[in-house]
Amino acid sequence: MTLKKYAFTTLFASVSATSVLAHSKAEDTTPAHETTVETVEVIELRFDDPMRITMISLTGPDGNVDITRETGLDPVTEFRAIPPETMPEGAYTVDWRGLSKDGHPMQGGFGFMVAD
Repeated sequence: MTLKKYAFTTLFASVSATSVLAHSKAEDTTPAHETTVETVEVIELRFDDPMRITMISLTGPDGNVDITRETGLDPVTEFRAIPPETMPEGAYTVDWRGLSKDGHPMQGGFGFMVAD
């Protein structure tokens, strides 16, 4: 095997292995991370591959905030939850845990501010 052919084969094998080991990741959120908004109508997480969200929490200036899951436990590329109609001004944090489509546990979070 020539050196050029060996290098190409090695590169192809390493790229293939990396793509197999890749996990879903949050691509985008609503509200966007580190933004200030006046109201929050929905909490959304968008992923590059299906994710089963097993836990999601919203914490605000007064502690835990009840949210209603709109998305069930099936793996999805877009997860939605509905917060209360009114939310006091202040800093909020969304934390989530889930399972990627290959079964690996994943977690993440993002924050935003509510202000007039």
